Amino acid sequence: MDNFTPEDLIMYLYHESPRELAEAIEAALKKDWTLREKLNVLKTSMQRLDSISESPRTEVILNILNYARSTAAEEVK
Repeated sequence: MDNFTPEDLIMYLYHESPRELAEAIEAALKKDWTLREKLNVLKTSMQRLDSISESPRTEVILNILNYARSTAAEEVK
């Protein structure tokens, strides 16, 4: 049985692994339920990360806009 690192499994999930590695993982997944569980945990984590929606606080946006206004006013003078 092959030992796959979390990095190997992540590359597999994102379809970035070499063909030989992907084939080895697929063969191992058919036999190894612990590997399937690890892959499912990583897949769930990947889906949760993809669904996160963050935005900056209003205060941060206002600070940036105020800085831009003051910088633009200095350039015009």
